[in-house]
Amino acid sequence: MALILLGALIIGLTLGMLGSGGSAITVPLLIYVVGHGAKESIAESMAIVALISVAAAIPYAKSGQIDWRSVMCFGIPGSFGTFFGAWLGGMSWHAVQLAVFGVVLLTAAYVMLRKPKTGGDADDATVHRSPIWKIAVEGATVGSVTGFVGVGGGFLIVPALVVLGKLPMRLAIGSSLVIIAVNASVGFVKYEHYLLSHDTSVDVRTIAIFVLVGLLGSLIGKMINARLNQQVLRRTFAVFLILLGGFVLVREGSKLVSPQRDLTITAAAVGDTQSESGFTRQN
Repeated sequence: MALILLGALIIGLTLGMLGSGGSAITVPLLIYVVGHGAKESIAESMAIVALISVAAAIPYAKSGQIDWRSVMCFGIPGSFGTFFGAWLGGMSWHAVQLAVFGVVLLTAAYVMLRKPKTGGDADDATVHRSPIWKIAVEGATVGSVTGFVGVGGGFLIVPALVVLGKLPMRLAIGSSLVIIAVNASVGFVKYEHYLLSHDTSVDVRTIAIFVLVGLLGSLIGKMINARLNQQVLRRTFAVFLILLGGFVLVREGSKLVSPQRDLTITAAAVGDTQSESGFTRQN
């Protein structure tokens, strides 16, 4: 339980400090520590991150650190992309989803470590912006990828807004939180529909615990953010993504290499879940 609470706190810290990373921690934590199924963990992660992101975005909004133009141009196409990605993810083998998840994290880390060509680290919000159509295409693409792997997408949204959207880092973080909330909400609705059609659902108690502890972490993360320079934020973010992405890719990649063993384990896990579900209904 202590490990779960610590994980929930770190989720909030990363969202408040970096504007992303919450789902990157939540999905592995729910699967590998809490012991929930992959699809259930994806849906729960989206609900958790959506709620924490809304709360974490409030201080940024009050201080004027949200670019609403980017939120609209990036977020609306992104929500449609998320819906499509979640639909595709519902039909995919969970090991494939998580392996892609690891690749996406490593790719995002590379983007964050690469030096922006113009204005990516400036605190001046008047830097040159990309055309609206380009931001919209980026949003739809990121939404599709993040909907498939089951995360809010901040680890892709922040680099896109900084490197391609030409936003300052802190403005990108605040804007990312709003976009994450929208994308994660859409993804949760789609995955919950998938779960209900398969006679299962999310654990509301788990979601509540993660949200309450995560909210505390997001407030602390925001205070840490105000005391760090932009290069430190970028490098911290990138190192975090490399470590987590490498772990997930190695673990899930081994299942793709030896799929028969994983299918046996999965079948046993499904049997246990159905037994536990029947026991719960009887009580």
